[in-house]
Amino acid sequence: MFVQITNTPRDYAWGSARAITDLLGLPPTGKPEAELWLGAHPGSPSVIVHPEQTGGAATLAEWITNDPARAAGSHGHLPFLLKILAADSPLSLQAHPTLGMAKAGFERENAAGLAADAPNRNYKDALHKPEVIFALSETFDALCGFRPVDEIRGVIAVLKAADARSAVPEPEPLAALESQLRGSSAEALRTSVEWLLSGSEQVVALVAQVTALVGADGVLTAAAGAGESNEFGDALDTVRSLAAEYPGDPGVVLSLLLNRVTLKRGEALYLPAGNIHAYLRGLGVELMAASDNVLRGGLTPKYIDVPELLHVLHFESVPVPYLEPEHPAAGVEVYQPDIIDFVLVRVALGGAFSSATTASFTPDGPAIVICTAGAVTVSSSTGSVEVTRGESFYITPAEGALTFVGAGELFLAAPGAAA
Repeated sequence: MFVQITNTPRDYAWGSARAITDLLGLPPTGKPEAELWLGAHPGSPSVIVHPEQTGGAATLAEWITNDPARAAGSHGHLPFLLKILAADSPLSLQAHPTLGMAKAGFERENAAGLAADAPNRNYKDALHKPEVIFALSETFDALCGFRPVDEIRGVIAVLKAADARSAVPEPEPLAALESQLRGSSAEALRTSVEWLLSGSEQVVALVAQVTALVGADGVLTAAAGAGESNEFGDALDTVRSLAAEYPGDPGVVLSLLLNRVTLKRGEALYLPAGNIHAYLRGLGVELMAASDNVLRGGLTPKYIDVPELLHVLHFESVPVPYLEPEHPAAGVEVYQPDIIDFVLVRVALGGAFSSATTASFTPDGPAIVICTAGAVTVSSSTGSVEVTRGESFYITPAEGALTFVGAGELFLAAPGAAA
């Protein structure tokens, strides 16, 4: 079955006023539009456009619950959540647990009697939440994973040199941060993060000092205007923008410990469990396991559980986690991370997208498609549907192999190939 689905974008404050609706050719809601959810997650399950197809079920979650064999096949549920995400300001610094950590944490908080919507709850379900982000905007800015410790020391050296040129040098806070970077790389990163999230007077002073140095009237800004540059310009620019959004937040300085990346349209990142990250600005397709487990680490007024975050984080320096696609055929890009929960497929046909006008792919279970440009007809052995810009469809497992014909761009989410 091809079942048309829709949803209303979630109005988180960091969302864009028009990016999602402009992309999909839909009328704006008049509210910030942060995430359009396509899936069966109870937080915002997709709405079924024609409930008569699904025995009267109004949402995808209700239909899968009522008729799991037909709607989800052998999976019995939908293991992924597809989103269109639009950030006009930074999201919180965050990380997600492994499957084992999520299960243990969920059971622990249930046993403690924490309400499902308690503000101090870390685990809303027993699932992990690895995710992929594919850039739809010309640029998509993010922080992801720890940079090498030597680079962090280099950033501190730049700040210390600038501080020495300032009218009233205050070396103590920067020296305190530098002193945390001792021992092995993992020890240095863990100690630094724990210290930055301690809320101590030294940390408060450090955030103020770094903000002043890179602010609109700071020494580093003045030096850059005079032609001086350094390899950490992007990191310092990030501090400047984060300080404007979250004044006094320790995440402003914590960002200096992380890789700063600007994706170009068509590039993707894979963020596994334990990777600390934050999306800063841009429009993208996001695909994740169907979980809502988030451990926050700054840039937010929400609850931060420092011990649990330290338990979840992977304290290792990693390169920017780009996810390169496979190209099984012209017009088809397959983004498959090393998990079984999901695969993201981009189908780009005709016109400005590709010389190909037809393509095929066989999802391993239920699938969701959304068209972001033009129109693409999706066919199986039992039927077909034309998916035009802004439309989304749920495809049941019984459809099997799919053929795509047309001129446009379409994204497909399905369980991972190894599932």
